[in-house]
Amino acid sequence: MNQTRLGYLYGLGAYLIWGFFPIYLKLLQPAGPVEILAHRIVWSVLFVALLLGAMRNIGFLRALARRPRALAGIATAAALIAVNWGTYIYGVNSDRVVETALGYFINPLVIVLIGVFLLRERLRPAQWVALGVGGAAVAVLTVDYGRLPYLALVLAFSFAGYGLVKKRLALPAAEGLFVESAALALPALAYLGWLTRRGDLAFGHVSAGHTALLVLAGAATAVPLLLFAGAANRLPLSTLGMLQYVGPILQLGCGVLVFHEPMPPARLAGFALVWLALVIFTVDALRAAHRTRTGARTPDAVPSPAH
Repeated sequence: MNQTRLGYLYGLGAYLIWGFFPIYLKLLQPAGPVEILAHRIVWSVLFVALLLGAMRNIGFLRALARRPRALAGIATAAALIAVNWGTYIYGVNSDRVVETALGYFINPLVIVLIGVFLLRERLRPAQWVALGVGGAAVAVLTVDYGRLPYLALVLAFSFAGYGLVKKRLALPAAEGLFVESAALALPALAYLGWLTRRGDLAFGHVSAGHTALLVLAGAATAVPLLLFAGAANRLPLSTLGMLQYVGPILQLGCGVLVFHEPMPPARLAGFALVWLALVIFTVDALRAAHRTRTGARTPDAVPSPAH
């Protein structure tokens, strides 16, 4: 199968799973957000270790140990995804699914900002307009919430940064996720041990079904991240940002229709501005991609990301 097409399938699969993830996280209560985060990390390591064992691919660790810059990149990716996971779990369990959805709506615009300030990319006029409308949306939502939508901003920036680091590392999906999770495993185990000593551990003390759901959090976490990593290695960041619309649309639906979170007129207006910014951004990106394809004169020409 064409690698670009495979990248689209991987990305779509990841965002479909993430779109319905709030429902799964709600089922993990009464475990607290940090305990849920710790379980996600620990069981992810075990899940991916089993996967790598089945693939008979353990020797990559020796080669990776001789690449200090790659190890530093993996540590950065691990820190970013831990922040993202923890913030998201807290948002869902504090009945702020709509705000977490906002974070993933504005993520494509954050990716553009990263391109400007870190990669020194030049923006087309329509991209500047999209960023301006997005900024106006954040201002409207700040007035509505009475504060900055900080959960949304943390989610957007942490995941955009994670995508950038993964793109630069270009590690195979399973290997990269294993090392990232392993870097977080010791702190996670230490926290679970601390909860056990205090007698506050929910794991094993609620029901057999609840315990099974916490164990399965490893697979539920690893599978979409593996799909995302596979997509990140095959698609431009701008394309990943466009695919991401699937996830927050489903998350917003969960927040409003399933969990009945409020959507007052001012908040709806803020979201409408976000969607307008994304329409401008998407139409411009599609036009740029079309011009790039049209301008390619040889089969070897490779379109570059729009910027």
